[in-house]
Amino acid sequence: MKIFASDIDDLALGAVFLATGGGGDPYLPTLITRQTLAETGGVTLIDPSALKDDDFIVPVGGVGAPTVSLELLPSIDEASKVLDAYERLMGRSITAVASFEIGGGNSLIPLMAAAVRGIPVVDGDGMGRAFPEAQMMSYAIAGVRPTPALAMDYAGNTAIFETSDTSTYEYHIRAYAAAAGGMVTVAEHPMSGTQIRRSVIPNTVSFSLALGRLLREERGPIDDLLAPLKDLFADSVYGSVHKVFSGKVSGKRTRTVGGYDIGSLSLEDVNDPNRICSITIKNEYLVAMIDQQPLVMVPDLIVIVDSETSTPINAERLHYGQRVAVLAVGAPAFYQSEAAVIATEPRCFGIDLDYVPLEQLIPY
Repeated sequence: MKIFASDIDDLALGAVFLATGGGGDPYLPTLITRQTLAETGGVTLIDPSALKDDDFIVPVGGVGAPTVSLELLPSIDEASKVLDAYERLMGRSITAVASFEIGGGNSLIPLMAAAVRGIPVVDGDGMGRAFPEAQMMSYAIAGVRPTPALAMDYAGNTAIFETSDTSTYEYHIRAYAAAAGGMVTVAEHPMSGTQIRRSVIPNTVSFSLALGRLLREERGPIDDLLAPLKDLFADSVYGSVHKVFSGKVSGKRTRTVGGYDIGSLSLEDVNDPNRICSITIKNEYLVAMIDQQPLVMVPDLIVIVDSETSTPINAERLHYGQRVAVLAVGAPAFYQSEAAVIATEPRCFGIDLDYVPLEQLIPY
């Protein structure tokens, strides 16, 4: 499958939907990726099953606080320069690149890098959504080491990381990102074809494209779009889709701490001002609750869309008074496994809740 410049708007729209509020704002990466693919003739999307056992696959993307991505503007060749440096570090050629997460701007960075380099992009990613920390990636959970890793800041300075485990790597790469202006581009989790087949969340790039196309073609109130969304997700790696709340943004507090955007969001039911949905944020939407009762929680997906257009909204784009709906989507099967739940449940974020799957929280 080939992805062309004309596909990028739809792919980015679908990726924002799956980003659960994070992944970096896609606006500028969309413009740059569209230009890059127009100049290069597009990029090939390769199914994980088509990779050879000894192929060399490297995920590439941005690490840092999503709000910073609105200020540190990416360039066309930034990600490809990271791959150039990574090949020199590893002493071998990269067969294909992969995504950290199918979320926001981070879903587009691998496309830019692959198009410039003339290599394919794996149809899949390491989260099936967006998560804020490296040890929450499916690659890490499946046992792939994150290092050697190489990071490049906005000025072209590079740093190399070699750590004993993924949690230590997350601590060091996040500290470097914070010290380097808040956002860096990174190549990490080097893998063979065998390793990525067992660790990737498959077909999420092509699904994002189909999802974005649906959101564009059926643009309108979310209640009108729920049925086609349910049909589309039924034929995917994800679980079911539900609308769990609608209202207006009544409060939002976030600040950048340690390389993350951390805070909370309050949504007020327009028909009952005393009914408030509160959502915890750490780059992404983590837990949605009403009266201390959870509606949906990580690793399941919390998606916030504009009520009238069904356009998904990143956390950094939310503002007071917006009329929105909260959707809940069941996580891919990989993230329902015991090892994945241990790495991604609410307690991993300091939230005193045991994970309860979406199908047990939805009363219908």
